Amino acid sequence: MTQPQKFQEIAENLSFLDDWEDQFEYIIELGKALPKLSDAQRVPENKVSGCVAQVWLAVEQTPSDAGPVFHIKGESDAMIVQGLVAVLLALYSDRPASEIAATDAMAIFDEMGLREHLTTQRSNGLISMVNRIRAQAQAA
Repeated sequence: MTQPQKFQEIAENLSFLDDWEDQFEYIIELGKALPKLSDAQRVPENKVSGCVAQVWLAVEQTPSDAGPVFHIKGESDAMIVQGLVAVLLALYSDRPASEIAATDAMAIFDEMGLREHLTTQRSNGLISMVNRIRAQAQAA
């Protein structure tokens, strides 16, 4: 399955950075570019459990011939996690639920080496974010 262009660009940019500290700086910059959620989106129903940092994922669905399309926005109070949210949104947002459910983000992230230098807590938080989005996609 072909990944979205924005995600492919992020993966390519990360592959050019040899040093993991440079990769994290890039991920942090991606997070800084994300728009902030509104107060209406930063509610308990959108908060992701299983993350040490506070993370909110707001999903809106629109109908399409391929089934519901997920439009996902997210935010975290931690810089690196905010960057991981940006990478996750580049992979999953604006795609049909069926594609989201079929996309194994963790395998893709492992292939990219994205989790290699994450702390266990951040890795578990990333897993929680992925599981939440995929569960919503599977239920759609």
